[in-house]
Amino acid sequence: MADELNREEEAEIIYIPDDEGNDEAFEVIMRFEPDDGTGRKYIMLIPADDEEEEQEVFAFRYEEENDEIKLFPIEDEAEWDMVEETFNTLAGGIDDAEDAGK
Repeated sequence: MADELNREEEAEIIYIPDDEGNDEAFEVIMRFEPDDGTGRKYIMLIPADDEEEEQEVFAFRYEEENDEIKLFPIEDEAEWDMVEETFNTLAGGIDDAEDAGK
C-alpha cells in the first residue's frame, strides 16, 4: 500500500506539431473546467523534454472528440486572466499539499 502511495503517476504526454510539422512532446500538468456555465475546458502544458526547474507553461482551451484533443489558443484577455488566476490558485493548492507532506 505504501508503495502505491509513493509511486508517481505516469505523465500524460501530448504531441503538438511545430511550424515545420515536427511533433513536439508536452506534458499535461493540469486540466480544469471552470464553473462559469460555458462548458469550456482548459489544459496546461510544459515541454516534456525540458529539465529546467523554471519551465514555461502553455495554456489552451481544448475539446475532446473521438479520443482526440483539439487545442485552441486563448486570445481573449478576460479569458486569459481567468485561466491564469485559476492556474495560480490550483497550483498554490498543490504546492501547499506538497509542503504539508514533507
